[in-house]
Amino acid sequence: MRTIGAMTTAGALAGHVAFITGAGSGLGAAFARRLAADGAQVIINDLNAEAAASLAIELDGDTAVFDVCDSVAFDTEIDKAVERHGRLDILITNAGIAPPSDPSRTEQMIANQMARMEGRLADMVPPDSLVSLSDDDWDRMIRVHLHGSFYGTRAALRHMTPARTGAVVNVSSVLGLRPMSGAAHYAAAKAGIIALTKSAGQEVAPYGVRVNAVCPGWIDTPLLAPMDPMLMAGIVMQIPRGRLGTADELAELVRFLCGPESSYCNGDVFAASGGFV
Repeated sequence: MRTIGAMTTAGALAGHVAFITGAGSGLGAAFARRLAADGAQVIINDLNAEAAASLAIELDGDTAVFDVCDSVAFDTEIDKAVERHGRLDILITNAGIAPPSDPSRTEQMIANQMARMEGRLADMVPPDSLVSLSDDDWDRMIRVHLHGSFYGTRAALRHMTPARTGAVVNVSSVLGLRPMSGAAHYAAAKAGIIALTKSAGQEVAPYGVRVNAVCPGWIDTPLLAPMDPMLMAGIVMQIPRGRLGTADELAELVRFLCGPESSYCNGDVFAASGGFV
């Protein structure tokens, strides 16, 4: 039994149906395990069918293998979930991608940072991260994160609003709150999710539906595995908590937003950054 203050949460989500995108690994898998621990029936979305199936077997859940950029597929799978289970209580739009690793650009960024710290601004070399960003890379980043969150939120609300109950949790990022150079497309997509969440949350609040967002900081997941160790060390130095977060820590925040404990949260944005924001 898990206790939060004077409130126990064991079995608090029994009978609830939760649909989680990008749940085959990393944060999404942690969210699925946390909700299942409280009794939720979880539906695991991922492009990796094997990973989705493995977790679904572990949690006695279902799978929904599709690309979140496909609005028709999203509508279809949400409708199938409701048809099978008779309800949809929770949607977590977690699916995402990270900018590809570029060792040469990372090396230049580190050199520029050193030059700036030493006051040698004339020695800094423009990284040209934005001007070299292709249309395809921009579009893909926006589609996976922002379009995926929109398609999912829209599909879920078509069922939740008439039922006058439900919780949507959109996964944004601290980079949507505090953008950094070098990943303008990622920051723009995550900032868009925040605006989407606030607007949708206000719209459906009178009907018993909650739409909120979480903004993870630097969390220790496979998404960060390709990052240059020196760059990672520099980031950790900027985190007052002095370390990366864990997927399980973030899962506790998401669990709160999925359950009845967050009944007064609507259109709200919650950072979990170790003080980075």
